[in-house]
Amino acid sequence: MALNGTGGYTGSEVSRVRSSHRFIPFVMASLAACFLLVGCGSGGDTAKDSGGTKPGDSTTQPDANKKKIVVGFSQIGAESAWRTANTQSIKDEAVKRGIDLKFLDAQQKQENQIKAIRSFIAQKVDVIAFSPVVETGWEPVLQEVKKAGIPVIVSDRRPDVPDDLYVTFIGSDFVQEGQRAADWLVKKTGGKAVIAELEGTVGSAPANDRKKGFDEVIAKNPGMKIVFSQTGEFTRAKGKEVMEALLKSPTGSQITALFAHNDDMAIGAIQAIEEAGKVPGKDITVVSIDGIHDALQAIIDGKLGCSVECNPLLGPPLFDAIEAVLAHKDLPKRTVMKDDQFDISNAAQVLPDRKY
Repeated sequence: MALNGTGGYTGSEVSRVRSSHRFIPFVMASLAACFLLVGCGSGGDTAKDSGGTKPGDSTTQPDANKKKIVVGFSQIGAESAWRTANTQSIKDEAVKRGIDLKFLDAQQKQENQIKAIRSFIAQKVDVIAFSPVVETGWEPVLQEVKKAGIPVIVSDRRPDVPDDLYVTFIGSDFVQEGQRAADWLVKKTGGKAVIAELEGTVGSAPANDRKKGFDEVIAKNPGMKIVFSQTGEFTRAKGKEVMEALLKSPTGSQITALFAHNDDMAIGAIQAIEEAGKVPGKDITVVSIDGIHDALQAIIDGKLGCSVECNPLLGPPLFDAIEAVLAHKDLPKRTVMKDDQFDISNAAQVLPDRKY
């Protein structure tokens, strides 16, 4: 019905309403008959009769209008098999939980990670998570995140910043990894070795901490001496390149053991050792860190002596922490992943089920 300018019905509409009054008794009688039929029927709506709701009602679909959690994650890059597995674990877990993941690959550059974090602030994500390529230089951007009121979770590598700039860290104990690698090498060589060390990315937490742990143990063993140390940038190609150059130098002829900060560098170095006419595992004992599939195979083949595990499957604990933060639950400042260690005694047993 149309309304007139004063908010009431128009004249013609009023006339029609009045003329329709004669039908009201008939309509009321018809409605009463319908109610009686419904009340006496035996095939009533079960959901209605029981006080429930029909399928398709909004109350039976509580998640339909639920706001998705949005997480911004800045990854270091794809420098190794370990990192590839780490990335896949994070992406898979986000899909599994129905989380909107804004994932950006920094291609090994800190400036790209800082840009990514600032873009996450602008997008007003619920949580920011990242694995810092190096330890230093993060405080200004993390202060910006704190000012924006967005919680930060650190994965894999820790930044050198005040504790109040992130909620929690999830990852391995890199110092302990270096210590375990050194302990194995001391035992394997009887405490006598001339060692080359392939370090990870300069300034990164795993490179700094693995070197620290390894060097601490070696320093306690007078028969063990590190005579060469250079970065292989955590990549297979660079590990091979550096080892090739070393073996061609006067120092290279002295080397009896190699410690690589990750398996990819170790595998590259093993290729260089073989091409130089030496036998890895015999002429040069090799120990590394990560526990990837190729490293386990190298152990079985007798080329790699030991790989200390660094678990890359951080997706589940990372998103557990994210959901806990958003639920306002308390979290420990640090969660250390449980890592294993592999040599000829257990590599063949583990290899068939290896996920990375």
